Amino acid sequence: MKSVVIHAEGNVCVEERPEPQLQHDDDVKVRVVSSGLCGSDIPRIFANGAHFYPITLGHEFSGYVEACGPAVSDLHNGDAVACVPLLPCFDCPECRRHYFSLCKRYQFVGSRSDGGNAEYVVVRRANLVQLPQNMTIEDGAFIEPITVGLHAFHLAGGCENKNVVIIGAGTIGLLAMQCARALGAKSVTAIDINPDKLKLAAALGATQTFNSREQDANTILAALETSRFDQLVLETAGAPQTVSLAIEIAGPRAQLALVGTLHHDLTLTAPVFGMILRKELTIVGSWMNYSGPWPGEEWQTATRLLTEKRLALEPLIAHRGDPESYARAVQALNGAPMQGKILLRLG
Repeated sequence: MKSVVIHAEGNVCVEERPEPQLQHDDDVKVRVVSSGLCGSDIPRIFANGAHFYPITLGHEFSGYVEACGPAVSDLHNGDAVACVPLLPCFDCPECRRHYFSLCKRYQFVGSRSDGGNAEYVVVRRANLVQLPQNMTIEDGAFIEPITVGLHAFHLAGGCENKNVVIIGAGTIGLLAMQCARALGAKSVTAIDINPDKLKLAAALGATQTFNSREQDANTILAALETSRFDQLVLETAGAPQTVSLAIEIAGPRAQLALVGTLHHDLTLTAPVFGMILRKELTIVGSWMNYSGPWPGEEWQTATRLLTEKRLALEPLIAHRGDPESYARAVQALNGAPMQGKILLRLG
């Protein structure tokens, strides 16, 4: 089978690999149709960040069931499925409280084991959700990134009737922004430094947008005066300066959900730190995208919103191609962030 294989030091290759076979009673073999590149994959490709090499990445994928182990009775050949990449132990104190994202004994498809950037992949039954018949198979590959923002909303007690501010208008931010609108947010504001992303955010329904390279925190804060209460701020960019910005522009008693992963140390000035206290902010750390019962309401909500056609996905796609085309697009990043979703299309 064709597989997109990552070797150390950013070497992206299309190789012939043996088809994986069922090993456990609860294994499911999936014929992959669509698989997305995640921002978290970039350091695995270009910064020696993978657990092992060579590795086949891919944890945002959808496809069709090809075969099932004897313990799997609720899936059948031909069923459409999407990947739920985390495999928690289900037995530790965190898992027993349904804090699955916090499990310390977890496995992860496409990171700690080979993933969906291949024609076939074998995963455990717990790593799959079945797709409704009226959902397109490619949409299924977007469920996992959609649930990232939905998990932050879950931890914050929802976004209905709140003034939601999204800092970082990348794929995760734009998906979260659309979810907030669909789930009854009072207003949705998008902040980024890329004018093209802000233009797209406006087209996708942002109430207002701000370019934080051109407008400082005080200017943005003043512009948010009429929506300063009942605020939920999502930081999705994962940069020290945007975390500081989130604190500076937050309104009184706002919720601040930190979603983006930092790759550089964060230093807050004394005045900015003081704003956390003086505004009585609630800071929520959001890690991955799971709750109970497994895999959580986030996955049900994402599936529903996609089925109801409430989310626009096509404007978020920068590249869609076969293994060779996909490999070239990934290689061309050379470690830089994606400017839109890169999708591998198989079959």
